[in-house]
Amino acid sequence: MTGATGFIGSWLLEVIQHANRLRGCGIEVVALSREPDRARAQAPHLFDVPGVTLIAGDVVNFEADVGAIDLCIHAATDVADTTKAGDRLRVFDTGVIGTRRMLDLARANGASRFLLTSSGAVYGTQPATLARTPETFSGAPDPLDVDTAYGQSKRAAEWLAAAYGQHGDLQVSIARIYALLGPAIPLDGPFAAGNFIRDALAGQQIAINGDGRPLRSYLYMADACVWLLRILQRGERGAAYNVGSEHEISIIELARAVERLCGSPLAAMPRAQAKDGPPPRYIPDTTKARTALGVDEFTSLECALSKTINWSRVAVTA
Repeated sequence: MTGATGFIGSWLLEVIQHANRLRGCGIEVVALSREPDRARAQAPHLFDVPGVTLIAGDVVNFEADVGAIDLCIHAATDVADTTKAGDRLRVFDTGVIGTRRMLDLARANGASRFLLTSSGAVYGTQPATLARTPETFSGAPDPLDVDTAYGQSKRAAEWLAAAYGQHGDLQVSIARIYALLGPAIPLDGPFAAGNFIRDALAGQQIAINGDGRPLRSYLYMADACVWLLRILQRGERGAAYNVGSEHEISIIELARAVERLCGSPLAAMPRAQAKDGPPPRYIPDTTKARTALGVDEFTSLECALSKTINWSRVAVTA
């Protein structure tokens, strides 16, 4: 597994550890980490336990013998500030070079299945007339927009995954992930929900940089893990599946929900005036995954927010 110390990867490791404890599954994990010692110190229950081997290195250039493997989850990604030229190139290299190296490693070490975590960013801007984006949507980020390094890298990574999966015994499936929510979400990063929770728990007014109108949806991380493992286990060769919630909520409505659940007396105010036209949308159509894989949204947004806020409140004061 790559990206094991990230939000998605650490949740998947939690699930694997849970399966080992309750079911005696005996799953062993080899995980790549830029800073293994730091990972062990910060989360010893995940990384400093029998059955988990940490290998030091970056997905773009690591050199290590991982031994025989059965399955490979490539969840490493880079969401750095793509307004900076150097960061754009790093994001692109991580997505493309890192994916090719992991595909080579998986094939060379005997893996039968490979899961690539991609993103809804591969579709580019969702048209206002499209309520939910299906996997068949043919949109794409503007190839000349240098700020779309993340989406471009994910598209290229998907092409590599599909190309490798056409030949040999390696079965490759792709998860196009939308917004996720759950305990351990970074409270100071690119996730609006995490930043809103941080502000509300600190007794500060929630900062909304835009006009608050964009529409998003949030899938609880425990549910997302079920989806990802189903895709790894049952996904069709070369197929992509949207992973996310279909229940839309505006950014300002999300802020209000966080305020209410945190008991915040300060009402968030968007910093920008509302723009003309329909609000931007980023909502997936998940019919394919739900029908083919038997998955669903098992956790409501209200419950997901409550669990995340309660966990974050303890983590902040610890």
